[in-house]
Parts: sequence; C-alpha cells; structure tokens
Amino acid sequence: MTGLTEEQKTEYFRRSYTAVDGLWFMKVEEKLGFAEALRLDEAVWKVLPKIQARALKGMMHLPGGLEGLEEALSARLDLEGFEYEMEPQGEGFAVIVKRCPWHDLMIKSGRGDLSERVSDLICRVENSVWASEFQRAEGDCREIRFEREERICRGEGRCVLRFGR
Repeated sequence: MTGLTEEQKTEYFRRSYTAVDGLWFMKVEEKLGFAEALRLDEAVWKVLPKIQARALKGMMHLPGGLEGLEEALSARLDLEGFEYEMEPQGEGFAVIVKRCPWHDLMIKSGRGDLSERVSDLICRVENSVWASEFQRAEGDCREIRFEREERICRGEGRCVLRFGR
C-alpha cells in the first residue's frame, strides 16, 4: 500500500501531531500575544487528554483506577517519545521522566526560555486530566491526585510526576 513500515507510519503521525501543536500555538501567539496563546492552549489541553485517555482506555481494555492509569500513561509516553521509568510508591506510582520530547522541541526551536512557563500550566493540566479520567476503580471512589516535583524545564535534570490516592 504505502511501502512504509508501521514504525515509519507512527513516526509520521508523531511528527505531525507535535508540529501542529507548535504551529497552532505560534500562529495564535503572532495574532494575540503569548499570554492569550497560552490561555487558549490551556483550554485545548483540558480537552485533548480526555480524548486520548478514553481512546487508550477503550483500545487497551483498561480498568479505572491507578492500575489502568499507569498502563495508559506508559502507552502515551511511549507513543510520544518520552524516556521514562515507572516506580511504585505507596498508594500510587511515580513517573520519572529522563527526556521530554516537548521540552526538546522548545529548545530546538529556540524557545527554551519559555519552556518552564508553558510546562507550568500545560503539564499540570494535562496530567490532572489524565488522572481524572481514571478516577473510578471498582470499589474505590477516592480521588487520584497528581503532583509534580522536579522538572526538566527548570534545569533539574528530570521530571518527577506522582499519581496516587
């Protein structure tokens, strides 16, 4: 059909996905300024993770709760090209991000100075939405909390994302 491998197709769509995100932001920024572009980007990232989480949950037949969330986040991070490790922690888990492709793109595009401002809002919103999409587990109605500790965009060498009850 196309002569492309599945890996090449995946890479094509990953690049398209990241390019459209960056292009959309920069075009809005040109017209309305950085603050307004970031505000609109936040609105987008309050919705997109719901779509992504629900899609992976259905495709992978995942349960609600921390178990399903951990599997879905692993799939998402793999698909987006993150380098990371998952560590169990008490009533939850931590994601230790060693390389963030979004931060790398900000650096590559000469916008590294804005990476922390974007991450401060978008990563928090995105991961909180993912947690809320897996909130309900059979017999457990407690909230799944999301917290960030270290962050690559602040020069700390890694991101530490914690999800737990």
